[in-house]
Parts: sequence; C-alpha cells; structure tokens
Amino acid sequence: MGSSDAVTLTLLHPQQPEQQWRFESQDVIRIGRSPDNDVVLSDSRVSRYHLDLRRIDISGARVGSNFLSSAWRMVNQGTNGTFLDGILVSQAWLTDGSLLQLAQKGPVLKFQLQHRSQPRSATTSPCNHPGNSPNNLFCIHCGQPLRVERTIRQYQVLRTLGQGGMGTTYLARIPEAQGDAGAVLAAGKGLVVVKEMNADMAEISKAIELFDREARALKSLHHPGIPQFFDFFSERGKKYLVMELVHGQDLEKRVYQSGPVAPSQGIEWAIQICDVLNYIHGQDPPLIHRDIKPANLLVRSLDNRIVVLDFGAVKEIGTPLGTRIGVEGYSAPEQDRGQPVTQSDLYAVGATLIFLLTGEPPHKFYRQQGRTYQFHLENIPTIAPKLRDAIQRATKPNVRDRYQTAQELATALTACL
Repeated sequence: MGSSDAVTLTLLHPQQPEQQWRFESQDVIRIGRSPDNDVVLSDSRVSRYHLDLRRIDISGARVGSNFLSSAWRMVNQGTNGTFLDGILVSQAWLTDGSLLQLAQKGPVLKFQLQHRSQPRSATTSPCNHPGNSPNNLFCIHCGQPLRVERTIRQYQVLRTLGQGGMGTTYLARIPEAQGDAGAVLAAGKGLVVVKEMNADMAEISKAIELFDREARALKSLHHPGIPQFFDFFSERGKKYLVMELVHGQDLEKRVYQSGPVAPSQGIEWAIQICDVLNYIHGQDPPLIHRDIKPANLLVRSLDNRIVVLDFGAVKEIGTPLGTRIGVEGYSAPEQDRGQPVTQSDLYAVGATLIFLLTGEPPHKFYRQQGRTYQFHLENIPTIAPKLRDAIQRATKPNVRDRYQTAQELATALTACL
C-alpha cells in the first residue's frame, strides 16, 4: 500500500522484561501459538492462529490533525476470544496505545503506531475554538463537530462505532435535520448510525441479500425495542443503511465486563426480548430473527430496556430454505439444519439466559442425554428450579416440546420473578 507506518507490539508482563516486535512495511501481522506466526506466544490460552492485524487503505481519512493513507484493524481468529482495551471484540479498529488481551487472563500486547502524515485538507479542517477536550465530538462554544472523518451524502461521519464481518458502523451527523426522519433527528441533535457494507462483502451475492434484507425489515418494523429505520442507499458501489442511534451496551460486553447478572434482572430482560419477538413473529408473514444472542441485544442507557439489533439474518416464514445462520450454543437444532421456525428464536432466548446468569457460553452446559443433546443446569445455584424448568423447556431439542409462542415463554418467565 506504499505506507511507511511502523507498528510496535510490546508484550506486557508484571514479572518479566518487556518483549517487543517491530514491523515497518507489513500489511498483515499474524499472532498466535504456532511457530509460523509473526508474533509467537507460547501460552495455552492463546490459539494456534489467534489474531490478525491488518493494514486497511483509508486514503484521505484524518486522525487528529494528520491525514492518513491507512489504518489498522484487528480480526480475532481464536476460540478463546480477544479483548480490546478490556472489551471482547471480533473485529475492531486500533489506535496508538490499544491493549490487546488474547483470551481472558491471557497475555496482553500493547499496540503502538507511528503514522506517516499527509498534508491537511481545508475541506475537513476542525473547529479552532480553544478549550475543547480531545475526547469531545462537538465544540463547547459553537456546537460544530471537531472532527469529520468523511461525508457520505448528507451524513458527516464523526467516528467508527464497530466493525463486523458484514459491515462497519459509524456515528454520523446530519448538519440540519431533513427528510422523512427530520423530527426524530432534530430531537436527537441529528445523530444517527450509518452502517456501511464492507468492500469485500459487496462482491458476495448472499451478503448483499442479507444487507438488503436488514434494510427492508427495519423499514417495515415499528417497535420501541427495534432501532428506527431512516435511510437506505448506494453510493460509489457501496450500500449504506441509516438507523436510530441507541445509547447503551450489548449484553455480551456487559457480562464480560461486570459478570453474571441477578436472576430477576436476567428474567426481566428475557421478557423484554420476548415482547420484541412476539411483535416480529406476529407480522404477516411472520418474521424469524435467527440471530438472537447477547451481542445483538443492547441495554438502552435511558431506561435499562432491551433493544434487539442486527436484522440482517431475519427470514420470512414460507420463503425458500437458505443458508445456515446462527452461533454455537444459541442456534436451535432445526436452525442448524437450515429449517428455522419462530420457536428457534425462543430457543435462543433460553440460551441467552444461561449466559446472563452464569457468565459462561451456553455450550459449556450442553451434553448428551439419551439420544439427544440438551442443556444441563442442575448444578448452577443461581438458577432456581422453576426458572431452570422454563429454560429447559424453551431449549428442548424438538420444536413441539418447546413453548410455542414468545408470549407463552414470557408468561412462564414472569411466574419465575
């Protein structure tokens, strides 16, 4: 890519001297236990191929006062996960000083970056009023954004929120609230979430189908537990979805940061998930979310209520069978076979409750019983017998043995409070 960025990785250890690796012109840095990695860490918690650091071309983007040709993104490959500055992530952008921990309580690497700067462009020069904190998004004097990374149509991109396999999400601003969402945007000071389809996904027809499906689903759904749809468009060969900005934290990050939740709180959140599912299952034709899991469930800071995210996997009942979608531990057996039904979402609610109450991946409790596999929760003290029965019925291997509707599951969970 022609960049002269230099990357230094430092292994931090309280009892041993620091180890360092420096890379001057490499586009991919591979980290893991196997000896053919660029950085080899002989720790049993580290996977053989645990983590990739990848240089991404972002010609013309700005960080601080510098305009850059590239930035660095981490991609987790390991089974025990990677934590960026204490938060479990699958993919994320890196900044100078980022701390990467390979697995819980695993080794920690400090990422340091020396950028090659490019001339400043007048079109994106920041506000020059004094007294603003470096962490501020807006000037405390004039209210204008201090940094605009780029502009996509009328949306000013302020910073990156997250990076996944399908797309990158940005916090963006509309200078003046306009269009169909004007009143809503004005109430939120014009801040929205813009989801951009990753360039490598734009060449895959199935990925395009899922991205389009999410836009159609959000446009047709109106529920306080689902982000509001604002816009969907294509620009320079890339697809963009614009939706409501919801302030909060997803359940996966919350549990990994703070530990298991109290049973009463977990049950209340599960009932709220059921309320959203009852709404989407009641559409004509019914919709199946197919990807209910802690990372797709946001706790809204305003009222501590659940907002269900990521409708890219949503499927109408009656449409042809498609690609298998789901995550180990949360995906029902029939969904693994490519035959999801509305009760598949209820199975995922039960598995999510196991994670919330134990802080452990649900598949840890999944064992064979007779000729089938199911969750065994008998030895978990935080799960009372009545709640255990409700979770186990929601996650029965056979669809006919489960609760048949989200309302039925919500009623059973209410009785456990």
